[in-house]
Amino acid sequence: MGFLQDKRILITGVASNRSIAWGCATAMHREGAQIALTYQNDKLKPRVEEFASQLGSDIALPLDVGSDRQIAHCFAALEERWDGLDAIVHAIAYAPKYELEGDYVDALTREGFNTAHEISSYSFSALAKASRHLMEGRNGSLLTMSFLGAQRAVPNYNVMGLAKASLEANVRYLAASLGPHGTRVNAISAGPIYTLAAAGISHFRAMLNQVEKHTPLRRTVTTEEVGNAAAFLCSDLASGITGDVLYVDTGFNILGLG
Repeated sequence: MGFLQDKRILITGVASNRSIAWGCATAMHREGAQIALTYQNDKLKPRVEEFASQLGSDIALPLDVGSDRQIAHCFAALEERWDGLDAIVHAIAYAPKYELEGDYVDALTREGFNTAHEISSYSFSALAKASRHLMEGRNGSLLTMSFLGAQRAVPNYNVMGLAKASLEANVRYLAASLGPHGTRVNAISAGPIYTLAAAGISHFRAMLNQVEKHTPLRRTVTTEEVGNAAAFLCSDLASGITGDVLYVDTGFNILGLG
């Protein structure tokens, strides 16, 4: 029996089997969790339904986090299937591609700034608020995905770094707010992984090469390793951990010079 046996977990952001969200889903399924997935649009629906089926689930719900109405409908639909929710994995981030290349100030626009923060940070709070009644008193867990660019200036990461910094602050404020109701809130700061989302960052392969050369383990992290850490944080094994950011990046965050 796995350490997430019969836990009910909603995982957002699964768009491919190379995504961090998929790494989380497979690790949590392995540990006995019941999984529900979301998809952003009709184009992704068949793919996400197939992923859900691989996890022994028939729950794949539409969710565009840019719409409060869709967020409300998502949890209303989930409540028809489950009478409670033990964890949410928020693996959603977005900034327009033109914001993620070149000099930060040159690339910056008001629209891009607002979009990055709304989709990458505000949406985490929105999911927490909409799911609160389903998670009340269940010793549940909210988990989101960050990156070192929240704390350090990373070339071409630009406005997404600010959005991730906002997201990490969000973790702390949500932890303080929801802790008295029995819900823990944490983030994983994953090392760079070549996913569909990361492909939008200019010169991302060069970033991967630098990590492989200089990180203490001399390699990049895998989606499976991030998934294992996520499964731990969403389990009762991590019952004393909240408001924290766990680095799963083969040690790259400890370096001063590379």
